[in-house]
Amino acid sequence: MKILVCISKTPDTTAKIAFSDNNTKFAADGVQWIINPYDEWYALVRAIEIKETDPSTVLHLLNVGNAESEPIIRKALALGGDEAIRVNCDVNDSFTIASQIAAVAKEGNYDLIFTGKETIDYNGSSIGGMVAELLDLPYISHATKFNLEGNGAIVVREIEGGEETDKATLPLVVSCQKGMAEQRIPNMKGIMGARTKPLKVVEAVATDAYTSVVSFDLPPAKAGVKLVDPENAEELVRLLNEEAKAI
Repeated sequence: MKILVCISKTPDTTAKIAFSDNNTKFAADGVQWIINPYDEWYALVRAIEIKETDPSTVLHLLNVGNAESEPIIRKALALGGDEAIRVNCDVNDSFTIASQIAAVAKEGNYDLIFTGKETIDYNGSSIGGMVAELLDLPYISHATKFNLEGNGAIVVREIEGGEETDKATLPLVVSCQKGMAEQRIPNMKGIMGARTKPLKVVEAVATDAYTSVVSFDLPPAKAGVKLVDPENAEELVRLLNEEAKAI
């Protein structure tokens, strides 16, 4: 069994977001970068659990990004995994990123490819489906449970108003979300071992970008709250009706 887990670098959720270059890029100064939580907590940890069940499993990590991504790659290696690959490509276009992942996956002949359901900065939720299409593989999105069964897998995913259970044969691409696994923290042995695990850098394959960022905008500032005396129910109803438009 060979598993490829795709990881991306995202700003910490507590980071103060600002933009530069005429609002076309994130202003990186002072931003703490982390592994995208959907990639780390669910995709990576579930892959580690599979490897723990079957130690013969080969687990590789893949990041499409520049050298600034290497600290978060090392953290991912500290959690688990045999080696990492970084595609030297710094772009925002989803198709370009998916093309780089597909090129590595095709060469590595992986049985299972895990991605997070989306990144917390762009929320595109598009990479997994594109990778599956480029590789001509089955794809299951928004998975909350994953179990191997023979030469296939049983996958539970969220749908509107409930859950759906799917069965698919390997090789397979799956995007993961909450419920797939529980968050882990690297231990000292993992942190020390990650320093010597292989991290291979490969150049990007040629591909066309189909999207580009025109500009970013911050959400409007939140208005202040109005406090209403508990005994003044009529005023509360009026505000909810006339200002909040909630009733």
